[in-house]
Amino acid sequence: MADQVTIGLIQASHNVHGDEPVEVHKEKAIEKHVKFVEEAKDRGAQIICLQEIFYGPYFCAEQNTKWYDAAEEIPNGPTTKIFQEIAKQLGVVIVLPIYEREGIATYYNTAAVIDADGTYLGKYRKQHIPHVGVGNEGCGFWEKFYFKPGNLGYPVFDTAFAKIGVYICYDRHFPEGARILGLKGAEIVFNPSATVAGLSEYLWKLEQPAHAVANGYYVAAINRVGYEAPWNMGEFYGQSYLVDPRGNFVAMGSRDQDEVVIGVMNKKMIREVRDTWQFYRDRRPETYSEMTALLP
Repeated sequence: MADQVTIGLIQASHNVHGDEPVEVHKEKAIEKHVKFVEEAKDRGAQIICLQEIFYGPYFCAEQNTKWYDAAEEIPNGPTTKIFQEIAKQLGVVIVLPIYEREGIATYYNTAAVIDADGTYLGKYRKQHIPHVGVGNEGCGFWEKFYFKPGNLGYPVFDTAFAKIGVYICYDRHFPEGARILGLKGAEIVFNPSATVAGLSEYLWKLEQPAHAVANGYYVAAINRVGYEAPWNMGEFYGQSYLVDPRGNFVAMGSRDQDEVVIGVMNKKMIREVRDTWQFYRDRRPETYSEMTALLP
C-alpha cells in the first residue's frame, strides 16, 4: 500500500420535510450522495465516508415508529448493494452509515464498510446510545427508542488503501473504544455524526484530535449541515475534518455548505509519531482492571 491516501468526507443538508414518506427521504438522499461520491472520486478520493444515517433526516429528534421502516438488512439490503456497485465501478472504499434491521425487528445504528472492488468487508454497530433532551419543543437525541447498543465489538477493516476503524457520533466521547481500535491496528478512524450547535460543539475540535494524538492515527470526523424540519432542533454545524496523529487539522469543511472535504493522510507520519511517542509500549494494562467494573 502507498503511504499517501486521499480521504473524502461528505457533509450534506437534508431538505426533505420530516412529514414526507420514508421512501421519499431515502430516494432523494441517495440520489444526492451518489453525486457526492462521484465528485469525491473525481477529486482523487480513495476512501470516502458519508454522514451518520446519510439517507434521511436525523429522525431521532422525535420518537415515531414510522422511521423503523427506514432500516435495512446489511449487507443484503438495497442501499448496501447500490454502493457496493458504485465502489466497484469507481475503485473506492466506502464507509456507508445506515440504519440497520437485524431479523424481524431489532435495530442498530450501523456503518457498512465496502472495499474498492465492491466487496462487503463487514460492519460496525454504534456502541454508545444517547437519550438526551435538548429542550426544544420536546426534541432530543432519543436514540434508545431506535437503536440497540452495538454488539460486534470494535472491528478494524483491512481495505485496499488503509486499515480503518469506525466510531459513530456519540461514541466519540468515549476514549476506551478509540484505544481498542488503535490496538487492533487502525490507521484512520472515521466518525460519521449528526450533532448540533449548543450542546457539545466546543468538544468537536477537542476530543477527536485528542484521540488521534493518544492513539497515533488519523481521525476523520463527519457532520451534516443545516436545519431539519419539522423539528428544527438546532443547526447541524458541519466542519467535517481530517486530523493527523499530531493533532493537526489536515482539512476542514465549512459550517453550512454541502461539500466534499478532501484531505491526504500519510501513513509514514503514523510510524514517525508512534516511534516518538511510545504510548503503546508504555501502556500498563494490568493496572486497568477497575475500568471494567460497573461503577459507581
